[in-house]
Amino acid sequence: MSSAEAPDIRAPRTQRTFGSSGRSNFELYSWLFMRISGLVLIFLVLGHLFIMNVLDGGVQRINFAFVAGRWSSPFWQVWDLLMLWLAQLHGGNGLRVIINDYAERNSSRMWLKAALYASMVLILVTGTLVIFTFDPNIS
Repeated sequence: MSSAEAPDIRAPRTQRTFGSSGRSNFELYSWLFMRISGLVLIFLVLGHLFIMNVLDGGVQRINFAFVAGRWSSPFWQVWDLLMLWLAQLHGGNGLRVIINDYAERNSSRMWLKAALYASMVLILVTGTLVIFTFDPNIS
């Protein structure tokens, strides 16, 4: 075979222009979210554990009045809301990856992800409502 008859072989990893393949970068953003949210969660959770369990006498002081006093401050509402949302989205994203890796049939993958997304929405909505509608004056 002469060099004139050699087939044209593309490089194995050619650069594509944006939008040329019709694919999105969702998995890249998902991967980045897992790393960033994990770092933020370390700070939020360790701070939460330190404040709730170590400072000012430990867990003996945690009761309804303590939570009512804590959630009267917008700072602590936002802290707990960030912890809730990041933990739920971080865990849900990880479970989505596991479902994609191990569910063999498309139908089982679809139902598992539907159950995952429904439970995530339910927990996020319920938790957000509890944080922002908490009434310390329940009689």
